Amino acid sequence: MRKTLLKAGLAAAAILFTSSSAYAQLATANINATAVVAARGRITLTGTINFPDTDPFLSATINANPLTVQALARVAPGAGVSLTVQAGGNFVSGSDSIAINNLTWTGAGAGFVGTGTMNTTAQPVGNWTGPGANNGSQTYSLVNDWAYAPGSYLVTLTYTLTTP
Repeated sequence: MRKTLLKAGLAAAAILFTSSSAYAQLATANINATAVVAARGRITLTGTINFPDTDPFLSATINANPLTVQALARVAPGAGVSLTVQAGGNFVSGSDSIAINNLTWTGAGAGFVGTGTMNTTAQPVGNWTGPGANNGSQTYSLVNDWAYAPGSYLVTLTYTLTTP
């Protein structure tokens, strides 16, 4: 009797393992994934603005090497993005100074302003619409005047990227 029950149990187990999946259970579940994307802006300036001493008789202006400018903006499509630059004052060396409006630039790149004159109020450098990486350059020029007193002059230029 035990052998018969054992054989019957093995047969039943074999039927269960080889039966169709018509009796299988399937469960599903959903979960929502969210991502928060905020408006962002970033400015990258690469290079230096240096004006070496040059004889004013030979050159009325001194050009610096081009400054590479990258303005990154993550904003809504159609949103305005602007980049400005402003001087902290005049060029200064001790008690001597060079008027900041003697500093000008030319810009290159899509959306960059072609020319500008430095000021202590914000001056436009570039304007764009929508998100993106805006790449360009600025080449600064300084009037080379015989009236400048000898010295090492410094001024701080502040770039500001405005996004909504």
